[in-house]
Amino acid sequence: MERVYRMTVASVYVHYVTKLERKGRTTAELNRVIEWLTGFGDAELTAHLDRGTTFEDFFDQADLNPDASLITGVVCGVRVEEIEEPLTQKIRYLDKLVDELARGKAMEKVLRS
Repeated sequence: MERVYRMTVASVYVHYVTKLERKGRTTAELNRVIEWLTGFGDAELTAHLDRGTTFEDFFDQADLNPDASLITGVVCGVRVEEIEEPLTQKIRYLDKLVDELARGKAMEKVLRS
């Protein structure tokens, strides 16, 4: 996982966009999910993408949503709520939210509202 920590958010973000657009979702919806999870608005997210911020630095600077612990389920065969490494869990939270969007889940449910 340490290799993932050093990956840039921008390098994975483009894959999130591709996946979601293929499923009829939008970049705006992705950005909304990222804002909900991290507290980064559009300008802050764009700055991180432009700077090439790593996942480690991205989540170090994030103000994680207190309801993030409500994100449950399996990503890559692992239950996200059982992941012990905090950074890995945060990355998997984001993956899980993107997966839920791609599967057509309503935004209110994705955002645990």
